[in-house]
Amino acid sequence: MAVSGFEGFEKRLELHFFGDDPVNFDNMGLRLLDFESIEKVLHAVQCTVVSAVGNHYFDAYVLSESSLFVYPTKIIIKTCGTTQLLKSIRPLIHFASNLGLRLCGCRYTRGSFIFPKSQPFPHTNFKEEVVYIEENLPNHLCYRKASVMPSKLASYSWHVFTASCDQTHQLLPRFAAVKSADVSFTVEVCMTELDLLLARKFFKKTGDSKNGDAAGNEMTELTGIDNINPGAIICDFAFDPCGYSMNGIDGDRYSTIHVTPEDDYSYASFECVGSIYDDQDDIVETLKKAVQVFKPATVSISTTNHSYEVRTKVARAMEPLGLKCRSCAMDEFPAAGTIVFQTFTAARRK
Repeated sequence: MAVSGFEGFEKRLELHFFGDDPVNFDNMGLRLLDFESIEKVLHAVQCTVVSAVGNHYFDAYVLSESSLFVYPTKIIIKTCGTTQLLKSIRPLIHFASNLGLRLCGCRYTRGSFIFPKSQPFPHTNFKEEVVYIEENLPNHLCYRKASVMPSKLASYSWHVFTASCDQTHQLLPRFAAVKSADVSFTVEVCMTELDLLLARKFFKKTGDSKNGDAAGNEMTELTGIDNINPGAIICDFAFDPCGYSMNGIDGDRYSTIHVTPEDDYSYASFECVGSIYDDQDDIVETLKKAVQVFKPATVSISTTNHSYEVRTKVARAMEPLGLKCRSCAMDEFPAAGTIVFQTFTAARRK
């Protein structure tokens, strides 16, 4: 393990809002935020937009450090490196209030940093993060919980903070474009010790003059990432000299991949959303395809939903890849529902 390097493990923040009269916004809500406001939020976090795509349901931005998704009543921002993600909370609440929208739910998640001592305030430790979040949330989000979900792997744990008001479940579906949280689930996959040959595909070739968009598109095709969900519109970007990010949009659903391929601290993440009404084999095949791109030695998967069934599908997806489940932790959180955290390691590393 390198003494110092780029921090691949992301911090993820999801904020939900509601408005008294959504008809006035033509169901656009937060998507009416102008780009200048978005830039101000990202400036506080210390990252920038490098590429973007949108459809009828939401807008997706590839950032210099990970991704941003903007729905009418929901914002998801995910950043890696030494970004100060939680500093986005206050400006996001402010800009949303200018649109007549009020915060009604918050979820913050992250894994265990590879280089925790490199993290700036307020990310120096989880306790400090929780204090900072609570100081910046309005008082009406009174149902709050913070937890570190353990695993049998010493350097792997899942940090979760959620907060909601008592009306959250009535308020979230006010915009028809967003499906009820009760039937949807989010899967967050963190992978380390990537296969060396596969990781090399995320390095730019010496003398390659392609810009980030063109090089990213080439990496997407070369690695088979475009086959994970062939129906998705992909917005991708390659960094110099190495690294890769992509957002996929498919109807009202997003997926995202981020890669830090350096040998001593290689890391990749994959995140997607689904519904408990989907064909049960869909999430299994999607996860198999995503993890197969990297063939990691260690994988952690967090599943957030209101059903216990998804965790068994996750394990089923990993087994054919030679990954054995080493631990499984489960907890209940306000608004988020059930979060299941599973870790897997390669039974045999070739």
